[in-house]
Amino acid sequence: MTVVAVLALLLALVALALAVLATRRAAALSRRPSAQDLPDDVHGLRAEVAALRLDSADALRHLAVVRYDAFGDTGGQLSWSAALLDDHGNGVVLTAIHGRNDARTYAKSIAAFDCDQPLSPEEADAIAHARPRPA
Repeated sequence: MTVVAVLALLLALVALALAVLATRRAAALSRRPSAQDLPDDVHGLRAEVAALRLDSADALRHLAVVRYDAFGDTGGQLSWSAALLDDHGNGVVLTAIHGRNDARTYAKSIAAFDCDQPLSPEEADAIAHARPRPA
């Protein structure tokens, strides 16, 4: 008979502990402020952050530079291709090819990570390196 009484007492204590935890959790949830309880300036700041995120998507903020030797008789990797892209893959790729006697520069428009003109392997490499990585 005492074993049954001890088990009943233990069961009652477990039930009491669970009831106390449930009461504390409900009280904590009721004290949490809702989105409507936040001050107006917080709502304004949230709207400004959302607008800044939209604006920055069009900024040329993804950059990659590839340096190389364009000709076998020159060294020092003085030639380069640089890609400047926004989040959508729009932007420009700039290329400077340095030879022994002259230097030439080129600019090609990029739309959605693609170009209407043929790209050199170095230009394509610069675009691939500038491509935004998923978060």
